[in-house]
Amino acid sequence: MRARANSRRQLANILRLFVRTNGLRMLLGTLLATLTVLAGMALLGLSGWFITATALAGLSAGAGQAFNVFVPSAGIRLLALGRTAGRYAERVVTHDATFAVLAALRERLFRGWAQPQAAQALLRQPARLLFRLTQDIDALESVYLRVFVPSVTSICALVLTGAVLGVLDWRLGSVVFGWLLLCGGGVTIMAARRARAASLRRSLELERLRAQSVDLVAGQTELAMSGQLQWQCRAIARTDAWMAQADDRLHRIETGSSWLLAVCGHLGVSAVLLAVGALVRAEALSMPLAALALLMVLAALEPFSSLRRGALDAGRSWLAVRRLGPRLNQVQRAPEFSTLARLGGPGDGAAVARLVAAETYYRRSDGPALRAIDLHISPGECVAVIGPSGAGKSTLLQLIAGEIYAHRGTVQAQGCTWLTQRTELFQDSLRDNLRLAAPDATDDQLWAALQASGLVGDVRKFAHGLDTRLGEGGLGLSGGQSRRLALARLLLHPADFWLLDEPSESLDGPTAEDVLARLVRNARSKTVLIATHLRREAQLADRLIVMNHGRMVAQHQRGTPDFEAALAALRQH
Repeated sequence: MRARANSRRQLANILRLFVRTNGLRMLLGTLLATLTVLAGMALLGLSGWFITATALAGLSAGAGQAFNVFVPSAGIRLLALGRTAGRYAERVVTHDATFAVLAALRERLFRGWAQPQAAQALLRQPARLLFRLTQDIDALESVYLRVFVPSVTSICALVLTGAVLGVLDWRLGSVVFGWLLLCGGGVTIMAARRARAASLRRSLELERLRAQSVDLVAGQTELAMSGQLQWQCRAIARTDAWMAQADDRLHRIETGSSWLLAVCGHLGVSAVLLAVGALVRAEALSMPLAALALLMVLAALEPFSSLRRGALDAGRSWLAVRRLGPRLNQVQRAPEFSTLARLGGPGDGAAVARLVAAETYYRRSDGPALRAIDLHISPGECVAVIGPSGAGKSTLLQLIAGEIYAHRGTVQAQGCTWLTQRTELFQDSLRDNLRLAAPDATDDQLWAALQASGLVGDVRKFAHGLDTRLGEGGLGLSGGQSRRLALARLLLHPADFWLLDEPSESLDGPTAEDVLARLVRNARSKTVLIATHLRREAQLADRLIVMNHGRMVAQHQRGTPDFEAALAALRQH
């Protein structure tokens, strides 16, 4: 019961987000959908009345002359044009409003993830987070398009049918309203309940299928080397078969509910036919009005067809609400002990970065990754953090960059740009990969950055220049070219504080020396923090910070014997 109440609360919160994001357009779309359905019902009923009345008028010359064909025929034309225009406008408005809301929700969700430690979560569960951002968000469209709008139009159609038939005979109107409500609502609820398990299973199996496919593509080399490639393929085939079973179950439920709704509609029309026949025989109702009543009932169940399709997706939508509700509505904030501030500038010259008793954890059970870090970096200073692998060098840069939280202590830093160990390039053009650092950069600025990074000659040799398309992960560039492209991106960013994580690692000697020389030339007015275990990088620094097991164990200033001794202990390449 508590879980259901929580799910309803999350659904209410998401509906409020819908209203706040594009509520007026959604209301307009619902109104247009309702008017379109009512116009269609009125068109069918008026056409039946007109045809029957015209046929009866034709039996008598006097009645034919007295019968006014212009008003009802004009009404039919008006309703036909209005229904066509309304249907088009309704489709445009409802879908435009829905897509706008989903885009806003997707942006809100993405911004909620774009916080410290988001990158680690993305690397751990890429398929799951992508599923949340795409399929789960898309599942929410059913809440409006396939549930709310058809529900409103169905109720209005039933009210119109009951009102029209009630004017003709109150008993007939009451019985027909009750019967249509029982049939349409009952079939919809039954379909939703029967389809919920299959819909949930299909959604879960689709997520599992995507995760398994991502694992197959990303890890095919490892799977092949370990002899697990065929096993992974069989696992994907099993998941696909289970999803096919869920699809088959949903198809059967849809077919059955469609058949049941049609039977109920035919029974209702048959009963109304007998009732209006009796009323006509008793001269309590004219034949044209009897035709109008019959055709109104025939059209009254049409909106429930759309609602039935929404009922089949209800399980998927409900699961999306449960998954996304907490993430879309929570206020993103740092942990209790974290203070992450951005200093506006050197100002009093105090610091570009200041850490006081800072500690951070990857997982609480593992103990601190960094312990009691006290660090002060002045403007224009070049500092190198050295130590063995696992000492916490990269973690310190992550903490200063705001990529991870400080669970205890204080971290303050100016805005910075971070050159990580891994060059992150995307399947896009060279131009757009560069503009990640400066979205408004002109082509002249891009060429200048490439010139400064030493990549301009290679790019000019490419047939398409800046429009050259890169493959996934920068496929098409060598390791040295990728690093130079990352350096160009670093130079384009306007920040005066650089974080460099082993900038020449994995490069051959001449390339590494050239990259470092270019970094030095362009970093003269910058504050630089380098994490390294190489002598050629550490010797650029004014101060060395020695780390071990997450602690700062020593600091050495350039020109001191300890500084030279620490440098000598590092490997050159």
